[in-house]
Amino acid sequence: MLRPVARLRRRTLAGVLVALLAAPAVAVGTIGAARADTVRQQELWVLNEINVAGAWRHTHGSGVTVALIDSGVNGQVSDLAGSVTTGRDFSGVNTPPTDSNWGIHGTWMASLIVGHGHAPGGSSGIMGVAPAAKLLSIRAVTDRDDPGYRKYQHQSESRVQGHLAEAIRYATSKNVSVISMSLGYQGASLPVREAISAALARGIVVVASSGNAGDSSSAQHGNAPYSFPADYAGVLGVGAVAQSGRPAGFSSDNLSVQVAAPGVSVPAQGRDGQYWLVSGTSPACALTAGVAALIKSVHPTLAPALVVQAITGSTSNKPHGGYDEQVGFGTLDATAALNMAGRLARDRDTGHGRLTAARFGGGTAAIPAVPVTPRGKRQLVTDAVAALLCLAIALVVGFRLIVTRRAPVAAASAGGAGPGPPGAGVPGAAWAGPGPAGYRTPGNHRPAGVYPAQPGYGQPDGYGTQAGYQPSAAYRPGGSYPPTPPFGSRGGPGPGDTSPNGQASAGSYGSPAENGPPDRRGPLDGFGSPGAHGSPDGRGPLDGSQAPAADRPAMGYGPPAGYGSPAGYEPSAPFGTQPRDQPPTGYPPPGGTEAPGTFPGQASTGPPSGYQPLESPAPPADPAEEPPSGDDNTWPSSGLW
Repeated sequence: MLRPVARLRRRTLAGVLVALLAAPAVAVGTIGAARADTVRQQELWVLNEINVAGAWRHTHGSGVTVALIDSGVNGQVSDLAGSVTTGRDFSGVNTPPTDSNWGIHGTWMASLIVGHGHAPGGSSGIMGVAPAAKLLSIRAVTDRDDPGYRKYQHQSESRVQGHLAEAIRYATSKNVSVISMSLGYQGASLPVREAISAALARGIVVVASSGNAGDSSSAQHGNAPYSFPADYAGVLGVGAVAQSGRPAGFSSDNLSVQVAAPGVSVPAQGRDGQYWLVSGTSPACALTAGVAALIKSVHPTLAPALVVQAITGSTSNKPHGGYDEQVGFGTLDATAALNMAGRLARDRDTGHGRLTAARFGGGTAAIPAVPVTPRGKRQLVTDAVAALLCLAIALVVGFRLIVTRRAPVAAASAGGAGPGPPGAGVPGAAWAGPGPAGYRTPGNHRPAGVYPAQPGYGQPDGYGTQAGYQPSAAYRPGGSYPPTPPFGSRGGPGPGDTSPNGQASAGSYGSPAENGPPDRRGPLDGFGSPGAHGSPDGRGPLDGSQAPAADRPAMGYGPPAGYGSPAGYEPSAPFGTQPRDQPPTGYPPPGGTEAPGTFPGQASTGPPSGYQPLESPAPPADPAEEPPSGDDNTWPSSGLW
């Protein structure tokens, strides 16, 4: 801080709060009044720090209007007379401009931007960066000593930032070239962001201070809180440096900082006409806005992004690595920024920077023409007729397919039979014709005694053999004798007959091959297959010995001597011996009449242990249960139920 000269009054403000609720004071500074005739001398370090003398050889900012959104400006002070236009008040309070505490902060900032000094030739007082430019004062915030400060402080943040957005839109409508906002909030606002976007789209450069929270407790543990609108995209955020060129301790260090300018003990004229030493990022923002005004004065159509590029790309005292969060890309250099802006403008005017884009891929000339030619009414009518014809053809084909498909369905529902399983063609229709090989029909649709023979399978129980059926030679006992006729009495029920209850009678068994076990296994000892002529459960002798007299005789042999066939039954034909089939030793030849229990040739040999002769055929048992329906596949191996 600079010491005031003799007879100068000292006045210290606790702080100038230009952003309420969401952010701490953005422009806090210690201000000292100074004699007018020594102000220019004290201001020289600021003007030299930003190297403005070289830029003044080209322009002083004539033809440019800078909109200052702040606490108001007293345009009647000596260094601002004739350069300030007062715009609308968006602060929401009604403090009159004649109040001594109205527009304190705003007047300081205005003198740094467009101050032209006083006395002959402007030799005394504050010389702003763009002394020939004009300034539009827009009031949107209040000073801390303003009579309406308490009312302003109790407004909601949304309302306060809404007023700021209205002020930005108002400035945009006045066709200004630069908007300077030495204020900030910690919270973002969509209306403010939208207003800034609209200003940038109109070619207006927007500059804002990055905040004075660098020495806060939160900054000591990391980056300082971000300040808006400085952190919005497209806005040039400004930090502060001291006369030594080092970053100011209070200056917020975060990524919103893009450039730094003097912000410690900067001389400025107050609303009371006195001169004060102002500290904070607020004066740094005002000085940067003045440099932007110089650039827009020479290059009025240069886009805001290019103006920002000219300022940030031409800085002095660049930090290590080219950027840091305290000073951004370095310290503001007005002369270098104006020169770079000239190069950017020439590149734009000559097409530099766009040549590569134009040549890449051949440019617009390499884009082929649209392959579809415009169609007139005649072409539209032709296309419509063609579409209708295609639709008609599709309908005719679909109709014919439906009619063709319905014909066999109707025939099947009328009783026609065709190949396939029951119900083929018509859902729910009964099958009337013969099924495929091996297919069983349901019990209520069983054909009358006609089953086609399948290799390795016999007839279902209760059915006789088919007429003329011969078993396969592979299943004949011994493999070289004719098929054995079925058992049964002469004049009794023959093959294919059944008992009154539907169960096969004792003499209705088919040939051995037809009554084997369901798994088609052959005999185990070379005799008849199990279940063909063995015991009622279908099992034959396992060791090759003769079956007991109570069982059926082995193939080719009659019953033992003294035993006849069951009552009322005689074999339909004598069984002759077959090659390689000889009766075991000790057994009488067929037709013998030996008494039970005696065996010719072996008088001392009795019947096998446990042998009991069959005295008479056992009476038939109670009627067996009905066999399952024809489509059941759970037939027992014995063939009986």
